[in-house]
Amino acid sequence: MTVADGVGRFPHVKVSGSPRERGRAYGEQARDRIAVSIRAYEDVFEAYAGWSWPQVRREAARYEAPIAAFDDRYVEEMRGIAEGAGVDLEDVLSINVRTEVMFAAKARAADSATDSSGPRQGECTAFAVVPESSAAGHTLIGQNWDWLLHCFDTVVVLESEQDEGPNFVSVVEAGLLAKTGMNSSGLGVVTNALVTEDDRGEPAVPYHVLLRAFMDAETISDALAAAQRAPRSSSANYLLAHRDGIAVDLEAAPGDFSRLFLLFPEDGVVTHTNHFRSPAFDRRDVSLWVMPDSPFRLERLRTIVEQGSPELTLDTFRAALADHANYPSGVCCHPDGRMEPHDQGSTVASVLMDLDDARIWVADGRPCAAPFRELDVARLLDKPSPVRRGMPA
Repeated sequence: MTVADGVGRFPHVKVSGSPRERGRAYGEQARDRIAVSIRAYEDVFEAYAGWSWPQVRREAARYEAPIAAFDDRYVEEMRGIAEGAGVDLEDVLSINVRTEVMFAAKARAADSATDSSGPRQGECTAFAVVPESSAAGHTLIGQNWDWLLHCFDTVVVLESEQDEGPNFVSVVEAGLLAKTGMNSSGLGVVTNALVTEDDRGEPAVPYHVLLRAFMDAETISDALAAAQRAPRSSSANYLLAHRDGIAVDLEAAPGDFSRLFLLFPEDGVVTHTNHFRSPAFDRRDVSLWVMPDSPFRLERLRTIVEQGSPELTLDTFRAALADHANYPSGVCCHPDGRMEPHDQGSTVASVLMDLDDARIWVADGRPCAAPFRELDVARLLDKPSPVRRGMPA
């Protein structure tokens, strides 16, 4: 993978068995990329929070208990990842709480509106379409995932065959539990970072652990229940859709179930970037200060969708996700050379999903240059959902 042209091919990591076994196989297969990620975040955490790696490890260790209380299988997966990669559990915990470390630092900086690095380039652009607005009558979902440049060398496609829940595929940084993806029960997940004044890095359920929990959800209400089950540590947006034809956007602030704000499709479409949109949100949104390109990416995506056919296809979004308006901070994000190296971002991957057909396409890099390839996951995602066995015809 090279940053220069934003094109490459992410390796596939295929795991099966118990949580510990899956984690160990993940760590073994992604060992080199996990090592790159740990080294990169050591520098990033120093730049964002002023923390040395030993301090990061100590802070990350505080999250082990709330994660275990939420679901100890996820701690077991991380233990397995650490074993397979030849690192300590605290190292794997540290990269899995990278959002809590980095955005808490940004929220603290926003208190005085002073940050030596300035606002950094924006994050992700996501969409979902329900059947009545889809040309094929299918539920569609996808996103551009924008993040730091070292991720070109850390992303993997994780294909997980589980003993105790749905199988799933996730496009994710090596060593993290999950990111964007789909499970065999028909649930698709895309996501956007958010930041509020309440993001203080207090130990609770981390962002990427909740993303992993969604991969275990049989239904979209199961996913909402997972988000409500325990207090969350950080803000985030979770856009969820199910092949049943349901989509919901969960804007989450740190805290319990009362800090979730739901948005539903308008004219059959949900779009989201990196700021709160719910009128019920009642705290200071730091997102626009950290990611000032967010409203322009959202408006651009909406405009392209509205100008397209009234019946939307994945090709509509394939073109939209490659859009360069407001370059370099467009929907398709390119590095901005005016920024410090640790603040420069790019679209690292683009993902399109048809939930009815259980098909996923990935652009291994910026979608303006990297072609979309279909993942061969039909067998993985063919696992029957146990809750649907008695479903009426």
